[in-house]
Parts: sequence; structure tokens; C-alpha cells
Amino acid sequence: MNKKQIIKALEQIAIYLELKGENPFKISAYRKAAMALENDDRSMAQIEEPGKLKGIGKGTAQVIHELLETGESALLNQLKEEVPEGVLTLLKLPGLGGKKIAKLYQTLGVIDLETLKQACIDEKVQTLEGFGKKTEEKILKAVEESTQKPERLPIDYMVKLSVMIENVLTEIPQIQRFSRAGSLRRLREMIKDLDFVIATEAPMEVAESIKEKLAVQEIIGQGETKMSIMLNDEYGVSVDFRFVAEAEFATALHHFTGSKDHNVKMRQLAKSRGEKISEYGVEQEETGEVITFSSEEAFFNHFGLCTIPPEIRVGKEEVDIAATLSDFPFIEENHIKADLHMHSTYSDGAYTIEEMAEAAIKKGYEYIVITDHSKSLRVAGGLDEQRLIDQRMEIDRLNQSYGKTFKIFAGTEMDILADGRLDFENETLKTLDFVIAAIHTSFSQEEATIMHRLRQAMENPYVRLIAHPTGRIIGRRKGYPVNMEMLINMAHETGTALELNANPTRLDLASEWVRKAQEHHVKIAINTDAHSLDMLDDMPTGVAAARKGWIEPQTVLNTMDRASFEAFISTPKQGHL
Repeated sequence: MNKKQIIKALEQIAIYLELKGENPFKISAYRKAAMALENDDRSMAQIEEPGKLKGIGKGTAQVIHELLETGESALLNQLKEEVPEGVLTLLKLPGLGGKKIAKLYQTLGVIDLETLKQACIDEKVQTLEGFGKKTEEKILKAVEESTQKPERLPIDYMVKLSVMIENVLTEIPQIQRFSRAGSLRRLREMIKDLDFVIATEAPMEVAESIKEKLAVQEIIGQGETKMSIMLNDEYGVSVDFRFVAEAEFATALHHFTGSKDHNVKMRQLAKSRGEKISEYGVEQEETGEVITFSSEEAFFNHFGLCTIPPEIRVGKEEVDIAATLSDFPFIEENHIKADLHMHSTYSDGAYTIEEMAEAAIKKGYEYIVITDHSKSLRVAGGLDEQRLIDQRMEIDRLNQSYGKTFKIFAGTEMDILADGRLDFENETLKTLDFVIAAIHTSFSQEEATIMHRLRQAMENPYVRLIAHPTGRIIGRRKGYPVNMEMLINMAHETGTALELNANPTRLDLASEWVRKAQEHHVKIAINTDAHSLDMLDDMPTGVAAARKGWIEPQTVLNTMDRASFEAFISTPKQGHL
């Protein structure tokens, strides 16, 4: 278990104890232990004895050792058995914390959304101390909204489901090859269902294996060429599996990837040539001959087109432009030389600087920038000026060991405060290699105030990049109000880059705006904002989102090799004021 996972387990224990109405001092002990680990700059491998940290007592230290040795906690497992699983789901409702849920559970016997809804309908909730009629009404509204199945789900959720399904498909020997299709392959931000195209000579056997290996709630339909299921997940997501012969795979993949408008454009092109496109191949109208292809590239080449990336198949200009090119000059994952935004145990990351660096080296990166949070973001363990100095000393020490093979640059993800001030003075900023500025608080401010805050940061000579510029969380949080045209103009004027945050929950800036930024000659950085090693794996999603925005490698800061990047950051910002 890494530090983040252990902290989460300690916090879970505290919540379960709170729900059971245990001694407040016992509850507090687990929260203090979690905070002690959060505030320590070291990884768990470097903390030889957790019990020696201030805030960690004998009992909590034993739990930490157990988590480290076994990956489990007997206490946590016991608490999970004692408290109904549905009680924990109530924490997702706005305005309900552990104390209020504990009161609902202990006093009214509320154990899930259904019993909470009934308690509100029966007007029992308003009788509890600290609730009242208005609170009861808000809770009832939140419960009703949470039980409505959304028509579309965020890409982050669907990617995780897709990976789980792909792991199952790789285990089925009768599958010759398979691929995602549909709106997920096109990288839509909100997705209705999942689609997979499978090449196999044994579709019925494959279908049976899928049903055995996946948690299926319902079989919606099944035949020789298709199976539709509903997963037994939180939302009952529908998944379509299309079974085709190996020779038909490329045309089927193109057909079921879409979009509908793109397919219409392609059918019109085929018709002009006396041909028909279907999922089975390309039919010659005169002879009835059906041509199949070994790849999508061969399929597009047949029509005199270069390969059109799935992310831009939207039925606009992509077909016409593909007829004029040998290849779309878009960014690919192998263009990425670095990650410029990541966190370590100095703030709220799960791993040390060295561990993050070693993971980056394994990815073939030439350099990284460590950008832990600044002092005002206390909830994330933000660094003050002295801890920045300490961190820089560690970075310098590590760089000596790497020599010329790899380099860690010292940076910060600095808060843009509510009044527009920056979290560090210029005297501090000038000691750093790469400064990122970001808004993390006061999202409800008016657009004019938000734009003032962003301008203050962008006009600072040391701020190189604005991170996740709208603050959105796809499907969950709209973010703060930003005038996007003005933001891009300000970036151009000041020579400040904008981030495409590769985290699938963010993808911020959105693809349409990174394309607009490129048109205005604004630099983009594709970063993972990694707080753990596995989050570094989000980079391909960020690159795909950049392709969706027609981004070319020269637009992206972290396609620079190390020497070019060092020259870039050693040169004053080149704005157009």
C-alpha cells in the first residue's frame, strides 16, 4: 500500500467509527494519524517507524503496520461488516457528513438511500437536532436526483469500465483481436454506452465466456453477430459486443466507431465512386464484389484518404482535408518527452520525488517538473517558502545522481488567491525553474473577478503555465466562469501557456479550446497532474484529447527535448504586449 491508500484506510476507519457512535477521542486518533502521514514529506518506505510520528499512537501505528504488511486492516474489515454498506453511499450526498449520517443511522435506522428517502417523506428527519424542515427538503431532493440514472456518464467512469472489460477480453483465446468503438473511441466527454468490435470465428463461445467473466445484470439481446448486456455496476451501463470475421474487422471498426455524421460523409464519397460502405466491407455496385481491408489505414487509402484519427471523426472537414494529406500532423504519445505537472509526498502526492522520477524514466521521459502545491492550499499540504528550499535541495541532490541522463526541474503549482494575489512573492518565484498558477478556491466569483485573477497570474513574469484553466470536473463540476476567448487572447499577449490536464476527470482545457489556442499561437502543455505513479498513465488520454483538438507537436511544451526546454525556461516570457 502506498501512503495515499493508507491515509484513505485510516480516514475510512474514522468514518465507520463515527457512524457507529464510538468515542470521539478514538475517532480523532485515526484522523490525527492520517493527518500525520499527510504532513510528512516521506514515502511509507522511508518512514521506518510510523509510531514515532507526532499524532500516531500505539493503536493506530499497529493498524498502519498491518496495512503495510498485508494490504488489509482487520479492524476496517470488521467495521465494514458491522455497518450496512448502503450507509457509506450517503456520504456522496451534498451536505451530509459523517456526524449527520451517524445521527440518521443510529436514531432513525437509515441504512441506504431508500430508507433515507422514506424518513424524509415521513418527515422524521426534520425532528432531529441540527436538521430542520429545509434541510429535510434539501436531502430529499438530493436523494431523488442521485437515484435517477443519468443518460450519459463521464469519460473517466467509462474508461475504467472499458479497461476492466478489455482485461476480460484478452483472456478469451477465441478472440483474434478486439477494439473499443463508439463514442469512447472518439473520446467524447460524456458517454451513453460502450461498444466493442471483436474478430472471432467462434462468436457464441466468446459470448458465453464474456457472460461468465463479467458481472452481468441482464442480457439485453444475443445473436450470431451481436450481444448486448447490462453490467451490474453502479449505473447499469449497456455494452454492445459486435462479432465479425477477421477480414471484416477494419470496416466494422470504422462503422461502429462513427460518428453518424462522419459515416454519412464517407458513404457519400463511396457513392460518388460507385461503391457502398457497410460494416462488412466496401461493395462495388456494378459487380457486387465486396472488398475487405487489413486495417483502417488500408480502408481510408482505398478512398484516396490518409488515416483519419478516431478522435476527429465528427462529420465536418476531416474527410475533405484527409484527401489533401499523406498523414494528419497531429501529436502522438511518442512525441512526449516530459511531464510538467506532478506532485510528491512534499504536498499531497503518494510517492517521493525520487519515486516519481524513476517512474518517469521508465516511461522514457528526459525530464520532469515537480510542482507541489503552494502554502495557501493547506488541505493539500501546500509548501511554504522554507519547505520549497528544502525540496529544491533534495531535487539538486537527486539531479547529481542522474547526471546527464535525466533531470528534475523544481516548480510549484501556485494558488491564485481570491483577491488576485499570488501565493508566493516574486523573490521566491524567481528561484524556481517552472511556475504553474491555478485557481483552487472561490469558484462562485463572477466572471470578471475570475478573469482578473487569471490576468494577474498571466502577467507575472515567472508564471509559465495556467493549470486546468476552467476548474471543471467532467459530469460533476462545471468549474468557474471563464471567458475562453479572452483567456486565450491573454495567453497570447503574455506568452503564457495553457494546460490540457490529461486526468480523465478533467481534460481541461477541452479539445475545442486547445484547438482555438493553437490557432492563436498559444503553447499547450499536456500534463497528468499525477498524485501517484498510476496517474502518470493518463498521458495517452491527454494526447488523444489533444488530437481531438487537432494539436500538432510543435504547439506542445513537453514535446521539447531537455536542451530545448532548458533554453525555453532560461529565456524571459515572450509575450505580445
